[in-house]
Amino acid sequence: PVIPCVVSQWSAWSGCAEPCKTTYRVRTRHIIQEPRNGGEACPALEERAGCVGYWTRQGTECQQFLIPALITTGGFGKARKKRAAADSSERAGYCVEFQLVALTPGCLHSQHSYTGWTRYLREGHTVCVECQHPALHPPSQHCHGDGAGSQQNQLLHWQVVGNDRCKGTWRRIRQLDTCSCPSVHSFLFI
Repeated sequence: PVIPCVVSQWSAWSGCAEPCKTTYRVRTRHIIQEPRNGGEACPALEERAGCVGYWTRQGTECQQFLIPALITTGGFGKARKKRAAADSSERAGYCVEFQLVALTPGCLHSQHSYTGWTRYLREGHTVCVECQHPALHPPSQHCHGDGAGSQQNQLLHWQVVGNDRCKGTWRRIRQLDTCSCPSVHSFLFI
């Protein structure tokens, strides 16, 4: 009789091949039954997928510029500032201008009204992202994903909170210590 190849289920994904780099992860499966008498051949036994590890093997955080920025609309910041107004000892924050280089098609098709603003994102536009408490982390006084320490013209990653299908890359233009982000294309680090 014709006996097709039979393979196991996929293993769990491995960790990233190297920490603090854009690299890959692997999953494997093995052959349970070899094909015989012209049976269907075995499929691939290994798959790779892109990944970025944000922690070193010693458990310390990678350099800041590797961490994707998590953003939401700038309107969320007005409510955040009202809640934080009672404590004036914290740093006021800062803004960073970026140029959008690429974005996924998921930005055009938001499933929720609170992420509908993503439909207006376009490659080439300049955006302004504010870093304010509580996203402003105490020891470094920076927001994750702000591009501090990145090389000039380095592509950095961002992702929209609430729409995980909307993400992309941008280039850091400059940091502004006094925020004056326009209402259009104004965002907030989370």
